[in-house]
This record gives sequence, structure tokens and C-alpha cells, in this order.
Amino acid sequence: MSRAVPRSRKALALVAGAAALAAPLALTLAAPVSGAEADPGAYTVTPLRFTVEAGGRSCAVDADLYRPVGTDAAHPAPAVLATNGFGGSKGDGSTAAIGKAFAERGYVGLVYSGLGFGKSGCLISLDAPETDGRAAARLVDFLSGTRAADDGTRVDFVTRDGAGDPRVGMIGGSYGGAVQLAAASVDPRIDALVPLITWNDLAYALAPNAADRATPGVFKWQWTNGFYLIGEGQPLLSPSLDPSRINSLGCLHFVTDACDTVRLLNSGRYPAAESEKMLTYARSVSPVSYLDRITAPTLIVQGQSDSLFNLNEARATYDRLRERGVDTRMIWQSWGHSGGRKPGELDLADPEGSYVGQRVLAWFDRYLRKNAAADTGPAFAWYREGRSGYGTADRVPALSQKLYLSGDGKLVDNRTKVARGSRQYTNWPVPTSHSESSLAGMIGLPDPRPYDTPGTYLGWTSAPLTAPVDLVGAPRATLRVVSPAAERVQDSGDAADKLVLFAKLYDVAPDGTKTLVNRLVAPVRVPDVTRPFTVELPGIVHRYETGHRLEFVVAASDTAYSGNRGVKPVTVVSAPESTGTLSLPLVEGRVG
Repeated sequence: MSRAVPRSRKALALVAGAAALAAPLALTLAAPVSGAEADPGAYTVTPLRFTVEAGGRSCAVDADLYRPVGTDAAHPAPAVLATNGFGGSKGDGSTAAIGKAFAERGYVGLVYSGLGFGKSGCLISLDAPETDGRAAARLVDFLSGTRAADDGTRVDFVTRDGAGDPRVGMIGGSYGGAVQLAAASVDPRIDALVPLITWNDLAYALAPNAADRATPGVFKWQWTNGFYLIGEGQPLLSPSLDPSRINSLGCLHFVTDACDTVRLLNSGRYPAAESEKMLTYARSVSPVSYLDRITAPTLIVQGQSDSLFNLNEARATYDRLRERGVDTRMIWQSWGHSGGRKPGELDLADPEGSYVGQRVLAWFDRYLRKNAAADTGPAFAWYREGRSGYGTADRVPALSQKLYLSGDGKLVDNRTKVARGSRQYTNWPVPTSHSESSLAGMIGLPDPRPYDTPGTYLGWTSAPLTAPVDLVGAPRATLRVVSPAAERVQDSGDAADKLVLFAKLYDVAPDGTKTLVNRLVAPVRVPDVTRPFTVELPGIVHRYETGHRLEFVVAASDTAYSGNRGVKPVTVVSAPESTGTLSLPLVEGRVG
């Protein structure tokens, strides 16, 4: 049974009153209201179920079809397909908002619960292309008119580019972002993508190594276990007797490879063979492994405040798609998985009221409505805290200034200013530095300010700035450390024996107050402690005001991550002819 939903509150009240008198007269797919009678923005919602084959399994998919009133075979409209973030369903606020927002603006919407969530069947496959991607492709079949829902419902009111080829775009965030890329990699009929706050490489996201992605990284245990528990709890959160939702091979609700990966990460042991299997699996379900198959124009939106999927994830996807000639644009908004929402940011209830919302509407206007005059905007844009509008550029800023780590703890702008000296820190058996409580930002809980315990970190600080400095992008550090204890065991065959450290960038105010920008850190499992290594820090957008100082810190541990196995003291030696460096992507000012 479908229900009619008008756009205005006044119309909503009228329809509610009428429904009490004429409940049997609900609108159906076969009986659209004529354009002359329709309230602009009105639409119907029809629950549907699909049984699809995906990943070698038969899966039930629970969906809602949003149909603008007045659309029919003679007046078709392009479609927008969307699904939920991890742990959600078609009915949660953010997912249902997509169907509503685009139906109000004349698009046919098909919003569904992802596999393993809500009332959809099958195991959680982490957006694997051959499972979640294929399931989405079967829904594209429905929008094309070549496939019916389980109850026999078919559509003939979606714009087509050819037989069996509907005009369809996708939008959604996080888990609902990666599935777009997975779907587009197996179904070239998809015409436009808008993935928000999602990943490029799950191996980097869940166990990042900011120095070498070939070496197993540092386990992001809070985020990973939080989502693992949400996933394993799905049969309790969404009770179901569907046997396809239960894994009898040691997991409850995930595919076996996903459970094996989490168990290995939690074990604290990373033998070479098992680690290689883990990295291979995590990347197989990640865009990094299939971007070369994607041709759909893609508008990437990523959050600056996001320690789960940081800005580097979006940059990696953006760079690869553009290298291949795919029309790709990127926006770095403020909010992400760690919170950080600012007034005027994307609100699907009123997309015209925000910069990002306007860009999304223009993207679909261009690629779904084929409006050649639609302005899809600059290649790159970023939210600027405390300043009007977004910054824009035709490319991501390059590294433009190199600073040097001096032996006296200063961060200097010329190699000749480097003082000779050595400094040491050591790790404790427990974490002594804090960046964040990972789930706090997402669910609105308080979180202690970041801190580092003396003796367990080293910092290098610039002179006070004489003018503001704007940093947009991912800083990069080149380091060399001395750690005989780590050197003795690093070739044991278990990556867990390698040295672990954490690099990060603070803003130090004139009164000494320190701010860890967006609470972001770069975890490193040093590939070879006898050689220099390069660390790519998470991308940030930040203005350092006049009088403030930059502080680059290398710490022994972090409460949100696993750490070193055993005590491994670290010494950093500096000299003018040989010292560590920090390179910054600056768009305004210089550090002097």
C-alpha cells in the first residue's frame, strides 16, 4: 500500500484529515494524480521487497519507492537510489530524508536497507562489489522496468537512456557511500554518484599505516570494535528469522572473512601470511581495488572532522578517478563521523540552503536531467571555519613549505637554523597520549581534551606567527629514529614487533593552550627502524592565527589505537646536514 506525502505542512494536515474519512482511497502506483491536481512536491511512498541473487546468495531487500505525483510513462523522471549507513535502515532519519528530498524535487527515489540491515537479508559483506554492488544493480534493473518487485510491481515512469538503461544516480553517506562505488564498478548504467564521508581503503581506515601501506598498520580498535558490535548485534536490534542473516561459521552476522579480519586485529599478532590475507581482503571490498572500473561522474564529499575515514581517503579516490578522465569533483565539508557540524552545512530537508546541497542538486541536474547549463562547480572546495563561504581551487594545494626539526625542539624554516642535538622518549605499558574517544563525537558524548604525558613524546614548535597561515591538505613528515630495542625484533616475522609511533600537528595559542586539529593523528608502524621513512598526516583545513605556533609531535602511544609490543625507547638526532622535515600545503602565509 502506498501513501501520498505532500511537501507543505498545510497540505499534510489536509491529507491527514481526509485520510480519516477516506482511508481506502490511498494512492497506488497504477493511479497517479494528474499534474493539474497535484500539489507541487507531493509524492507517494510504496514499500517493496525484492529477492536478489548477490555474492552467491539469495537475499531479500527491503525498499521504499518514492514516486513524485504526476510521473507516468508519458511524464518520466530520473531516479535516485540510496541506502543506509552502517547500522541503519531505509527508515532511519538520514536515509528516508534522501527519498523525501529528491521526490519533492521531482526525482523518483528508491531507498533500501542494505544487506544485513533493517529487514533486508543476508550477511554484512562490507559493501563488497560482487555482493552489495550486485544487489544494487538488481534494483537498477527494477528502475529500468525489466524487473518486478516480489509483489509484481513494475515501473514505467523512470527516464531511460535506452532499453533496460534507466537514468539513475546514487547518494548516501559512509556505508551508503562506498556501496555507490561498488555498484558503479559492476553496473555502468549508473549515471552519477555522490558518496559522502566514505572510505577508499578499509585496510588504511581500520589499521592505518601512514608510512607504508604494504606493512600492516596500527589497529584503530575503538572505531573497529564499535562497528563490529553494532553489526553482530543486528539480529537483536532488528529481530528476524531469516536464516540468510546468520553465519554458522564462527560469526553471527558478518561474512567470515570480515570476522577473521577483526579477530586478527584484536589478537595483537600479525604474522606475515595472516597479515597479507587481512590486507588483501580489506582492499578487495574497498574502492582502491576497483576504481579502474568506474566511469560514472562522481562528486565526493568528505568531512574534515572524521577520524574514521579521514580526508586522505577522499583524496585517494579523487586522484585515481581524475587520472582516468572521470569527471570528479571533491568537497571537504566540516562534519564527518567525529561530529563537527556547523551552521549552514548540508541539510537534506533544505538542500538549497547550503553550499554542499546546491552542489549536489546541480550535479544531479547536470547528469540526471541532462541540463548542460547546470554549474557543477570547481574541482575542489573546502569549508573555512570562521570565514564566509567555501574556499575553492582547480586542484588540491601542493606541499609548499618545508620546515626542519631542530635538536633544541624548535621547528625552523631553514636547514642552517637546525641545532645539533638528540632527544629521547619511551613508551609505557599503557597508553600515555589521548587524541579522542572515537565514538564520542558521533553520539554526542563528552571527550577529554587531547594530551601527551611528558617523557613519552617529542615536540617541535615554531616561532609565533607574524601573520595568519592557512593550511589545506595533508602535511608530510620525513623522519629517522634510533631504537635498538625495536631494531632487535623488527625482523621476527610478526609485524607486531615493529616500532609504533603517532605523528600529529597541534595549534598552540599565545596562552599555551594546545589544540589537536580535529583530533587527528597519523599512526605509523615503522617498516624499518634503520632507515628514514615518510609519514603522510591526515588532511586538515586549519587557520593558524597571528601569534599562534605550530607544534609537530611524535608520541609513543594513543588511547584510540593499539600500541607497541614491549618497551621501545626512541631517540631522534638532529643536525643541519641530516634532520627530520615537515612539509605543509599552505594556501596563505608562511611559517617563519
